[in-house]
Amino acid sequence: MGTRRDRLDTRLADQKAGRLRNSVLKNKERARRRGRMVEFLKANPAAPYPPHVESWLASELGKKARQITEDDVKQLTM
Repeated sequence: MGTRRDRLDTRLADQKAGRLRNSVLKNKERARRRGRMVEFLKANPAAPYPPHVESWLASELGKKARQITEDDVKQLTM
């Protein structure tokens, strides 16, 4: 159609390729982070947790940080 459209199509193709490349790396990093967090929780099973652990727990459990109980944490680490 035109130069602008060609640039748009190229950019969209590049973005799609980047998402495919980065998703592999992100999945690996998520697995490593999960391992680190579970090890931390096994070593420190009692609340209160540091903010980065609370944030991770909230995203893993699908709850707000203040609603997370120690039973939830025990189920996650088993």
